[in-house]
Amino acid sequence: MAYPANYKYTKEHEWIDLNGAKALVGITDYAQNSLGDIVFVDLPKVGDMLEAGKTFGSVESVKAVSDLYSPVSGTVTEINEALKDAPEKINADANTTWMLKLDVTNPAELEGLLSAADYEKFISEETGH
Repeated sequence: MAYPANYKYTKEHEWIDLNGAKALVGITDYAQNSLGDIVFVDLPKVGDMLEAGKTFGSVESVKAVSDLYSPVSGTVTEINEALKDAPEKINADANTTWMLKLDVTNPAELEGLLSAADYEKFISEETGH
């Protein structure tokens, strides 16, 4: 699976799509594939302040519960309400199914994230493929 080149990625398998000071955040296709069938998503509330590298929620699958980590610091401006009733949307298309929207407070934090090519290399090293 190709990872969108305009996104940045974390080693915890989140992606961020930045547009000015606004961003969409989701999990990668690798993450959803590793989790299996996603049955529940726990997301923060609109107005919550997120801190780069800190947990902001969790994803529950038939296999496990995994924490979600914010790629950057910012304020939650919207959550994807559709995921409450249909968390499996993430399994169907993780690269375009956003979980939340953020007003990014420190765009320089993006410099510490992985490019698509670096993320693919990281996964191959992690999985040995």
